[in-house]
Amino acid sequence: MISIVIPTKNESAAIEATLKNIKDGLKNIPYEIIVSDGGSTDATQAIAARYAKEVVVYSGTMRQKISQGKNDGAKKASGEFLVFIDADVIVPSPDAFFRKALEDFARDPKLVALGSRIRVLPELERFSDHFFRGFHNFFNAFMNNILRFGTGSGEFQMVRADAFRKIGGFDERIVASEDHDLFHRLAKIGHTRYDTSLTVFEEGRRARAVGWPRLMLVWLANGIAVALFKRSVSKEWKEVR
Repeated sequence: MISIVIPTKNESAAIEATLKNIKDGLKNIPYEIIVSDGGSTDATQAIAARYAKEVVVYSGTMRQKISQGKNDGAKKASGEFLVFIDADVIVPSPDAFFRKALEDFARDPKLVALGSRIRVLPELERFSDHFFRGFHNFFNAFMNNILRFGTGSGEFQMVRADAFRKIGGFDERIVASEDHDLFHRLAKIGHTRYDTSLTVFEEGRRARAVGWPRLMLVWLANGIAVALFKRSVSKEWKEVR
């Protein structure tokens, strides 16, 4: 079984399309959906409750980091594989997509984590999205498939549950670039791979808000800081809705 963990915070505008996509498209592969909510004040929790097996609601007084939200969701998971996706992600043809992903794991027993290409939804995609996402996809494929360094993107990460637990899950000290850090640590105990025949789609909200050049620089700075010092440059990963 696969456990699909979705961290949320005020995602009422996007979450239903993501959840409905999974529910309508996954018919032949056992799965569960766990929504880990960081304390939404909109209708996110109510929408999630209609689709998810469980909605985990953060009750702390400090703002929840996304790494904490993902870990909280993973604690409730019972699947052999954990799938982390963002709240605005659409998986095309989910049955075929996850069948291919599971084949990747079956083919390589040492494979502990899998990523996919990421694109902005076709109806929203601009040339800048195509260009910068294309570069980012190439970078992740090169780092994982060639250099075996281990880098990841939060839009889609599929991980063996036992490997995830073995390394202690996401590092909750990290504000941003926790996805890269997870794959880097997993690459030390097994293989990480980007399957370039698989693609997920997202809305591209953050790139719209800050611009691709600035966003890429922020990603780069956070990635380097986390790799070297186990802390991100960003002190807060602001909501973009």
